[in-house]
Order: sequence, then C-alpha cells, then structure tokens
Amino acid sequence: MTQTYDLVGIGNAVVDVISHADDSFLDNMGIQKGIMQLVERERAEILYGAMTDRVQAPGGSVGNTVAGVGALGLKTAFLGKVKDDALGLFYQNGMAADGIDFPNPPVSGADIAPTTRSMIFVSPDGERSMNTYLGAGADFDEGDVDPDVAGNTRYLFLEGYLYDKDEGKRAFTAAARACHDGGGKAGISLSDPFCVDRHRDDFRRLIAEEMDITLGNEEEWLSLYQTDDLEDALAQAARVCDIVVCTRSGDPVILIKGDTRADVPVTKVTPVDATGAGDQFAAGFLYGIATGQTLENAGKMGVAAAAEVIAHVGPRPKRPLREVFSEQGLI
Repeated sequence: MTQTYDLVGIGNAVVDVISHADDSFLDNMGIQKGIMQLVERERAEILYGAMTDRVQAPGGSVGNTVAGVGALGLKTAFLGKVKDDALGLFYQNGMAADGIDFPNPPVSGADIAPTTRSMIFVSPDGERSMNTYLGAGADFDEGDVDPDVAGNTRYLFLEGYLYDKDEGKRAFTAAARACHDGGGKAGISLSDPFCVDRHRDDFRRLIAEEMDITLGNEEEWLSLYQTDDLEDALAQAARVCDIVVCTRSGDPVILIKGDTRADVPVTKVTPVDATGAGDQFAAGFLYGIATGQTLENAGKMGVAAAAEVIAHVGPRPKRPLREVFSEQGLI
C-alpha cells in the first residue's frame, strides 16, 4: 500500500514568540528561569508586550518535528487546532509556506479560545524560560482527527503534551488506530515528566497497546516506570514497544529495537538557544527510520539535527539538515 504521507504529526499548534532576556528581566517579570510555565490569557498579553526583539514562528513540539522532516524532503502533514484570529492565520500560512499540509481549517466562534502561543525568553547562557498560554490548540479532540490523513501515512507522531485532557487521549487512540488500519506505524514523544506523572497508567497503556515508537528523556522514562534505574525503565518499555529512545542531554542517546541497541555519543556544547533540541532530534531520528537507516544512523541523524538547532535562536533548523548529514557522512 502506498500512503500519501511519510509523516503526520498531531500536537498543540503553538505560535512560538522568542526574545532575549537577562536574569534581571526574568526576576522583574516574575518568570522562573529554565522551565515551562502555563499562563492565563491576561498574563500572556503582558509578557508578549514586554518582549523586545521578538522572533515569531509557527511551532509546537511536534509541529517543529514535522517541519524538520518536511525540510529533508519527505511528505508531511500536521493536525492541530487554531482559531481564525491573527496568530491562527499566521500559523496556517507559516506551515503552508514550509510545505506542510495543515488539513484542519482555523475555527471560529466566541467559545473558541485564542490561538495557543508560547513566549520564550532566552538567557545569555542559552536557557529557555517558556510561558505558554494553552488556548485553542489544547482543545484538540477526536473530531479534529481526519481519518483520511491519519490513516494515510507511513508514520504518525504524537505529542505527549496533548495527553493532559481526556479529549486528547481519545484523539490519540483514534489516530493511532486509523494509522495502523492504513498500514502505518505510530509513535509518541513523552514531552514532559510532569505530564507523565499525571497520566502514568494511561501513558503506559497507550505505549503498550498503540505505539510502535516512543521517545523520551531520562527523567520522563524514570517517571513513567517509577524507578531510579534507567536501564530497568528502558527494558520494561522495550518489552512492549518496538522502538524505544532515550535522550540524556550531553550523555549518549540510547536506542533499543528488540535485541539491537545503539548508544550514540553527543558532543557537549553550550547552546545558543536550547529551544527545539528535542523536537529536531525527533525529526532527524524519524527521517532516518522512515528512509531505512540503521538504528544507530537514525540516532546519529537525530543528534546532528539537535546540534544544528541549538547553535542559533529558534526551534527549527537554519542550515539544511541534508547538508549537515552529508558533512557527517550520514547520507
């Protein structure tokens, strides 16, 4: 069977708004450094107004991953929810400009929350302090899943952040089943250890019953299996999921598929902006898997993509990733 898409992503359609800020600015604005905080609409508007050198881009974790894969030449689509306001139209147009299909039209209505946005303040040391207003994107539900899209892709990739609501859980299950019915494989990013804490049993059930690929960092895997032993956590995951990946900041990435294991080293550098590192790791890795690379080479592609994106401000690659991969002998 030939599917229309190589990769379809589902996630929160977030407009990323990035600005530089020193520690005194963060203190004055009551922003906790280095973490993601949820903010209400009024707070979001205050922070947006305080940003000086704004760089605005369509983003969201899986949205960034899909963009990275699309830039490498594969056919991609992204399912997400935006309102028909200025930021929502910006998001729709931005995805289209990047060559990514965005099948869900912006929605209207007084009861629809404004388009999701994340105000990201980047410190001189590269730390990112994210202030996210969830908005319309977090209300993605089963009705927003087009089975003709989710069921017509070789790979489906889901964003753990959306798992915080029952609507998101139902949407993920519907999308994964449509994907499998169409002969594709489904994967998920765990996204956030606090999200894992809140929905541990549901995440474990989803991974065991619906997922073929799961990506997470060390903290997320330890939380998921409630252990201090990373090897034990990954072994438990590998028993129920075909491909398991663990990123560990500057330490080697661990990739497991059945009896095959790869440990891919990472060069430790001080990031210019850590925004998007995990998203682009996923892009490089999924591109590798989708193009038939070995597990180790797919991991190397992920590491190379992440290294490129942390070398500049913004969550998406500026240099063509094919050029980066070619320099490292990966393609």
